[in-house]
Formats: sequence, structure tokens, C-alpha cells
Amino acid sequence: MTRTTAQPRFPFRDVVLGALIPAFIFSIGIGALIPIIAPYSVERGATLAAAGVVAAMLPLGQILADLPAGQLAAKIGDRAAMLVAGLVAGLGFLAAALAPSVITLAAAVLLVGASNAVFHLARHSYLTEVTPAFHRATVLSTLGGVHRIGQFVGPFLGAGVIHLFDTRAVFFIAVITASAATVTVWLARPTSRKNDDAASSPAQQAATPKFWAVLHAHRGMLARLGAVGMLVGAIRGARQQVIPLWGQYIELDPTTISLLFGLAGGIDMLLFYPAGKVMDKLGRLWVGVPAMTVLGLAMAAVPVTSTASGLAVVAVLLGFANGCGSGIMMTISSDIAPPQARPQFLGAWRLLTDIGLGAGPLILSAGAALGSLAVGIWAASLIGPLGAAGMQRWLPRYSDHANRTTRRRAGLID
Repeated sequence: MTRTTAQPRFPFRDVVLGALIPAFIFSIGIGALIPIIAPYSVERGATLAAAGVVAAMLPLGQILADLPAGQLAAKIGDRAAMLVAGLVAGLGFLAAALAPSVITLAAAVLLVGASNAVFHLARHSYLTEVTPAFHRATVLSTLGGVHRIGQFVGPFLGAGVIHLFDTRAVFFIAVITASAATVTVWLARPTSRKNDDAASSPAQQAATPKFWAVLHAHRGMLARLGAVGMLVGAIRGARQQVIPLWGQYIELDPTTISLLFGLAGGIDMLLFYPAGKVMDKLGRLWVGVPAMTVLGLAMAAVPVTSTASGLAVVAVLLGFANGCGSGIMMTISSDIAPPQARPQFLGAWRLLTDIGLGAGPLILSAGAALGSLAVGIWAASLIGPLGAAGMQRWLPRYSDHANRTTRRRAGLID
């Protein structure tokens, strides 16, 4: 028999209004922004190379802010950090819209990336605290799902706004979405005040563990499972670019490539809820290991295709595998995060996964630069089974929720 609480999976005020709805709204703005950063930079007078640098400011800002985000959330509380991030993101979007130069635009995009990191980490940490462990995977996979849906909707909204107005108008839409997400978080007023009050007193703030102390105390776990997180991030980063790159290689037109990319994204979005249910019911390994293994195999099949129909089949497999793993790394990091230093630990974890996410496309680029995109894709595909093997090896050691055996050993089920 499972020892769990009668608390609902999705209490409206704490989870839906406090995190899921704001995550969806915020992700729409980010999704609308991503495709137009480079074109807008060119409109501002940037060269194509400079436009690429400006676009890179978004993930760079996120990586640079991962560690400070954890310390900020620990000091002021998760909800307060979400409010600050939403406000700063709105200012960043506005500064980008009004930027008089490319340098100013790059700084504004960097600020948006940093705010995105804080918002992501704070809502992750917040949901880790307010959600029971036996419901955690369902809630966090849903969080991952609404984030993906928001980023899927965002570019279409942006395209409509550009058609009616101009490219700059997309940034003003993003100001509105960031503001709306912030107001939604503020209106939530969770039923438990523990999260807001966690860092309220000077004594508690003084007792907040420093990042380096947390890193030292959990260095073994971060070295092992953190490496798994980097591998998962790397193959997911490669997955985002493999369809456009190979589609270009086999000379598909841009419309077809976009449709194939959207097909993979659509399949991906459909699977977040069942993935979370399986993780909660049977354990994290039942989803994580198969998802990463199939993702690697599907990526290895990409260079075998030479037609749009063949690439479409592989795109479906890529979307299916990634969707099955929706929320897996957020759930694992929530399971293993020390309660007394949760935001700092999650900041370190997000840094590792974000580094992996950025490294994945570089593997594909390295293969292309050396004369064989196919070799780059096959090299990236090996990361999936490696991540699965690492997860199978190390997760039972550190997480009670790896599978039913570890739960039974921990006395969580009979």
C-alpha cells in the first residue's frame, strides 16, 4: 500500500494558479521572442554574424543566472523570486523593443535570459515544496508540458502580430505576457505561507546555506547524477537542431522543414501527462531509461532518411521519445534536492543541464565542420543510451523514487 496524502495533485491556488498558468503565459512570450531575435537584430543594423551573437544572449543569460537564481530564491523565497523575475523580464522585453543600438538590444536579451532562468528555477523549487512526492512527477511533467505548449503557441502568435504590425510589436506582446504571468503569481496567494516566510527573518536569512557549501556537501551526487543531467540536456539540445539541419542537407524546402519540426513538437506535447503518471506509479526509471534510449535510436536513424516522408517518421519517433521523458530531469532533481538547500541545489543542477543543452548542437556542428553531418548526428545519438545507462546505474543510489524496489526499501510502500 502506498503511503501518500489525500492532497489533490493539482490544488488550484497553489499549483494551477501559482505555477502552471504563469508558466504557460510566460513561455508564450519567450516562444514568440526566439524566432525573431536574429531578424530584429538585422533590422537594427546588425550583420548576420552579429545577429547570431545577439540570439545567443538568451541562452547565455540563462546559464549565467542559474547559480545566482538559486541563491536569490533561497534568500527571498520562491514566489518572491518569480515575481522579481517576471518584472525584470518585462523590463527586458521593453528595453529590447526600444533599443537604440545592437549593443543595447544584446544587453536586453541577456537580461531576459537571466530572468527566464530565475523564473524557471523558482517555479520548479516552489512546486517541489508544495507537491507531495507521490504526485510530484505528474505535476512537474505537466509543468514541462505547459512550458512546451507555450513555446509552441508563441511563434504563431508572434507571426500574427508581425503580419498585423511589425517585428518590434512582438516585444510589446512579450511585455504583456511577462506582466500577466507576474500578476497571476501575485494573485495566487498560496494556502501555505511556509514558502513565502522561509527567508523572512534575519536569522533564517543568515542560516541560508551558501552555494559553494551546498556544492561541496553534495559533490558526489552532482558529479554522478549531474553528469546524467548534462547528457540528457545534450541529446535534447541536439534533437532541437537535427531536423532543421538534416532537412537542409537533403534539400527540403523551409516550409516542409518547419512542418516536420512542428510535427515532432506536436507529438512531444501530447505525452507529458501519461509520462508523469507512469513515473508516479512505477518510479522514475520506468520513463527515463526507455525515453533516452529511444531518443538516441531515433536520432541515429536520421541520417538513414533521404526523403520528407522518411524524415517525418523519424520526427514522430523523436517527438514520442522526448515527450515520454517530459519532466524527468525536473522530477529527479526535486527528488534528490536537500530540503534545507533546495533552491541552491536546483540552481547547480540547472547549470549542468543548461550546459548540456548548449553543447548538444555543437556536436552536430562539429560533425558538419569536419565534413560529415551524419557522423555528428551519430555521435550525438550515443549520448541517449549513455544517459540511460548512467540513470540506471546511479539513480537507485540517490533517489527513493527510482523504482518500486527503492520505494519499498525506503518504507514508502508495502
